[in-house]
Amino acid sequence: MKKSKVYFTRNITSNNVVEIFDKLNMKLEGNVGVKVHSGEKGNQNFLKPIFWKDIVNYVNGTVIECNTAYDGERNETNKHLKLLDDHKWTTYFNVDLLDRDGQIELDVKNGKHLTKNYVGKNLEKYDSLLILSHFKGHPMGGYGGALKNISIGLASGYGKAIIHGAGDPEKIWTADHDSFLESMAEAAKTIIDYRKDKIAFINVVANLSVDCDCCAKAEDPCMKDIGILASDDPVALDQACIDLIYNSNDEGKEHFIERIESRNGIHTIEYANKLGVGSREYELIEF
Repeated sequence: MKKSKVYFTRNITSNNVVEIFDKLNMKLEGNVGVKVHSGEKGNQNFLKPIFWKDIVNYVNGTVIECNTAYDGERNETNKHLKLLDDHKWTTYFNVDLLDRDGQIELDVKNGKHLTKNYVGKNLEKYDSLLILSHFKGHPMGGYGGALKNISIGLASGYGKAIIHGAGDPEKIWTADHDSFLESMAEAAKTIIDYRKDKIAFINVVANLSVDCDCCAKAEDPCMKDIGILASDDPVALDQACIDLIYNSNDEGKEHFIERIESRNGIHTIEYANKLGVGSREYELIEF
């Protein structure tokens, strides 16, 4: 089986984000949706809009986000729009909150937990997608990267509850944990099926906190920044980021690894690989 290509640079600059995208040799055509993490109010670690400005402009994209399923400043459209403004996303970009006008259903093929994935209705407007992910830890998923950003990230508020609850929104915080991780992989597959070869992925491995950008009070980073990675395969991309952390000489990596392993975070990658979302086998191309 042919290995997926994952490009890697240790230099974390806005210009290098554009350069690594060019390495993919992908032309994102039509209306381009650029998925970011808007950052919960109070979070200090999310990657700011000024950092993403060059790449969003380069692809002539619209920044896209969805509402959350938990209490905070992003669970309702009016609050989320205000936060997008407060965090300066609207200063630099056209911004589209995908589920502000409802949701659409994507069929889950051969799923164990989900039959439908509920995503923001406005996703229909976009011909191609650029998924910009801040790779970091996560209180439930163990880590957050490309797979989370196209599953939980593109789901409507209701869709997020469905994924967390492994098919039952009433079990949003009580579902079997591995079933939740597998549900993320199932939701991710619907996005791959939906746009197939019209999705590019970039992960920035920086501000390496064990907590997600969805946390209003996140722990400070415990590791030094590693770099930027890009691929057309989100499974290979997330696996490569995980491997760089495990192979790091950084003294803080044990804390980060404990977060991944205590939540069985690798299982999302394992199951996504099994579903055919992508491959864990990759060639790392550093430049």
